Amino acid sequence: EHGPVELRSGRRRESTREYVLGTYYKGKLLSEWMFTDQLRRRADIENPAVLVTDFEIKDAEDLRPLFQVIAKEGIPSLLVLASELSEPVIAALLAARQGPTPCHIIAVRAPDALTGQSAMLDDIATLTGARRFIAVAGDSLRTLKADQLGRARRAWGDDEYFGFVGGKGDPRTVRAHVARLRQAVEATDEPEQREKLRERLGKLLGGTAILWVGGISEPDIAARKELMESTVEAVRTTVSQGTLPGGGVALLNCRDRLREMALATDNLDERTAYRVLARALEEPTRTIIENAGYHASTLLNQIDRAGPGYGIDARTGIMVQMEDAGIVDSAGVMTSAVHEAIASAALALTVDVVVHTKRPKLSFEP
Repeated sequence: EHGPVELRSGRRRESTREYVLGTYYKGKLLSEWMFTDQLRRRADIENPAVLVTDFEIKDAEDLRPLFQVIAKEGIPSLLVLASELSEPVIAALLAARQGPTPCHIIAVRAPDALTGQSAMLDDIATLTGARRFIAVAGDSLRTLKADQLGRARRAWGDDEYFGFVGGKGDPRTVRAHVARLRQAVEATDEPEQREKLRERLGKLLGGTAILWVGGISEPDIAARKELMESTVEAVRTTVSQGTLPGGGVALLNCRDRLREMALATDNLDERTAYRVLARALEEPTRTIIENAGYHASTLLNQIDRAGPGYGIDARTGIMVQMEDAGIVDSAGVMTSAVHEAIASAALALTVDVVVHTKRPKLSFEP
């Protein structure tokens, strides 16, 4: 439901998929000298400690407490998150590899407010068990202690992203953090905010699917990406809200209740509205049947006699239990479609005149 799915433009005609273990974020290595694999332009470290900050670290002297902790605790590798590093600071971090207690350090650009990811520092700190050092809070690295560093099983960074696997934060704290984000996702009505929260939640749950969208041209890739975005959202909605019998059968099942409401009201307008809506709910099924080459009225009568949940498999023309046959619709998508259709019809009724050209003339002239 909240798993992160990232769409990227591929370099092939076909679309491919990739699964990334662990958690990763937008933020490149802050020095090319930190690559462990120059050919792949990537750095990998094992069992790192994790320092989480949003600082611009300019004075190498600020790192003295960090190096003291590294020496005392025997830390073999370290992932540093920072906004920027000066050349002297980078040199000091690289020199740590040659010290009396060698430590392989890689530094990456921390998610920041400019990219709308500053809240992700909270998530990283929670996953790794680190304390956040935040500039606006007046924090300082000169007070750093060993228990303020996080831990992970593995970390990596490249020209665009960094990530880690096996964060060693307290499981109860992580579960509580995830629960708060789930509540926030459910509570917000703003689509953009919900998407950001969902992205954070997905990264906390670990693992990412990357879809490399292929095509024969840039416009083709862009069109496919747009279609895939809609598909991913539809799947998320289906997972969170469930499924209904497909082929328009779920809509047919609503007619009995509408007819009961029509009989129960004394208001002539309401009664007419219920009957109109009940008839309109037949149209999706009627259209599917007719497009498949069958007689809609006859098969609709058979569906009515068969009972709730039964419909016509358009491929064979045979009556089936739709869910058992694997013919289903997303409940969320269906609800939205009905709502939008009724809202559009209500809007049309407020217009004095509607011009609808049944068969518009076609022009073959450029």
